[in-house]
Amino acid sequence: MITIRRMEIDDLEQVMPIENANFSRPWTETGYFTYLIRSDAVFLVAEEEQKICGYCGALLISGESEVTNVSVEKSFWGQGIGKKLMEQLCIECKKEGVTLMHLEVRASNKRAITLYEHMGFAADGLRKNYYEDPKEDAVLMTRAL
Repeated sequence: MITIRRMEIDDLEQVMPIENANFSRPWTETGYFTYLIRSDAVFLVAEEEQKICGYCGALLISGESEVTNVSVEKSFWGQGIGKKLMEQLCIECKKEGVTLMHLEVRASNKRAITLYEHMGFAADGLRKNYYEDPKEDAVLMTRAL
C-alpha cells in the first residue's frame, strides 16, 4: 500500500537515484536539503514498505505555490502514484493558505500534462526553450484551490 508523507532529510538517499534517473538536469542533494529546511516549502514522498517510489514539492509564495518537481520511479509508472502525490500536495498547500498553484512541464510530457489537466490545472502560457538537454518549451499551468 502506498502512503504519502512529508519528505525528510534522511529520504534523500532514496530520492536522489529517482531524481538522477528521471531528469536530464537533476537537482543536487544539497539543493533538496536547502528546501527541506525552509518553512515556505512542502515536499512529499510516496512510500511502499519503506521504499520511496516517488516525490513532489512546492514552494509557497504569498498565497500561491510553484510546484517544483513531481517524479515517480519508472518501475512504478502507471500506478497512479503521481496523482496521489499531487492530490496530497494540493491538500498540504491549501492548509498553508495557498489559493493558486502554478507549475511548468515539458511540452512533450503528454502523460504529465494529461494528469495535471484531470486535476484541474489549465495551460495558461508557454516558456520558449525553457528546458535543456534537450532544449524544449515549457507549458505553464495553473489551478485554483
